[in-house]
Amino acid sequence: MIKVFKFGGFAVSDAQSVKNLANIIASHANDQILIIVSAMGKTTDALENLCKEYVKGDEDAHEILKNIKQFHENIMLDLFENKNHQVFNEIANTFVEIEWMLEDEPHPDYDFNYDQIVSIGEFLSSRIVAAYLNQNEISTKWLDARDFIHTDNSYREGIIDMDKTRLCMPHLQNQLKKQVIVTQGFIGGTSENFTTTLGREGSDYSAAIFASCLQAESLTVWKDVPGIMNADPRLFPDAQKYDELPYSEALEMAYYGATIIHPKTIKPLQNANVPLYVKPFLEPNQKGTIIHSMAILNTDIAAKIVKNNQMLLSMSTKDFSFIDEQILIHLLQCVSQSNIKINMMQRSAMSLSVCFNQDDLKFNKLLNTLKDKFNCKYNQELSLLTVRHFKKENLNAICSGKTIIMEQFSRNTAQIILK
Repeated sequence: MIKVFKFGGFAVSDAQSVKNLANIIASHANDQILIIVSAMGKTTDALENLCKEYVKGDEDAHEILKNIKQFHENIMLDLFENKNHQVFNEIANTFVEIEWMLEDEPHPDYDFNYDQIVSIGEFLSSRIVAAYLNQNEISTKWLDARDFIHTDNSYREGIIDMDKTRLCMPHLQNQLKKQVIVTQGFIGGTSENFTTTLGREGSDYSAAIFASCLQAESLTVWKDVPGIMNADPRLFPDAQKYDELPYSEALEMAYYGATIIHPKTIKPLQNANVPLYVKPFLEPNQKGTIIHSMAILNTDIAAKIVKNNQMLLSMSTKDFSFIDEQILIHLLQCVSQSNIKINMMQRSAMSLSVCFNQDDLKFNKLLNTLKDKFNCKYNQELSLLTVRHFKKENLNAICSGKTIIMEQFSRNTAQIILK
């Protein structure tokens, strides 16, 4: 049976991490393993900065690229004693692609530029990992994820063509019978052979698509945590690990912002009944957390999720019209067309308030769309607290010392915007 392993940026952040990855793969010598890797360390952040400077026409872009090159060069020098190893040329050629891009004028669509530049991080990391595994006598083949994950032209939020993607999987299945396969997370390809990305942190989603289409035995996501916790231990010292979760609860937690799993990851796994393991990369023999259909949820453990860097936008009509269904539909369409994802929403007779991740480009686009017909008021630098299976007496302690801007309660979930 096929097992899919996804390794995030932490798991390939330096040479020692890549060596640890190789040890994990070596311990599964009898399995058919597909490896999905993210960009190394904070490379995605660096490439995002590179894209911004490139579009602005700033000379800093070349300095940023130089630092990214040096970071990968240092890792390779630690991993490969033979400095003539072909991986050095492969990585150099990948950087040449970015250098050519920087010499051209930016495309008018910022998101198109973003996907062509930021996706390079996954190609760099996957090339290095594949080369290192082969050096350590683990027969490995590198494959381009764009040959398998097919999307539309929605840059930065590629929508996967599942039918076309499934048609490519028999070839991958045959390859997995011969050796370990290494490919990239986060990316797909369009019919015009351009690169798309699947949303920030989309490597988990990529791995889930591969696992479901291959009818894999399991998907394991290797993380820098013991498993899925009910809260961020840095914010809540009493955080507890879940031994197991049903798909439905994991989906709810991901939707509300639990960063351990990408929100789109669960659905394809549930549809194919593929269990998801979240395991600690540094302690691979630990059980971690398993997400599967037969899991029993312990509702005595409240999930506490905090999303920082939030904006709250309140929109009202200039002619004092009610926010009826037609106006509501129009406002939500404007939000959607600005590529803004709503984290919380509240409607009154005269206004619609939405909370979302702060992104100046997207927000300014929305504001320009609304300014002629709607009054807009907004707050920045807010936090959104979501508590699943809450007890009201516990909420007071969590919110103590902070100003509550807006709150909303359902049977199982409390959402509170704080300043």
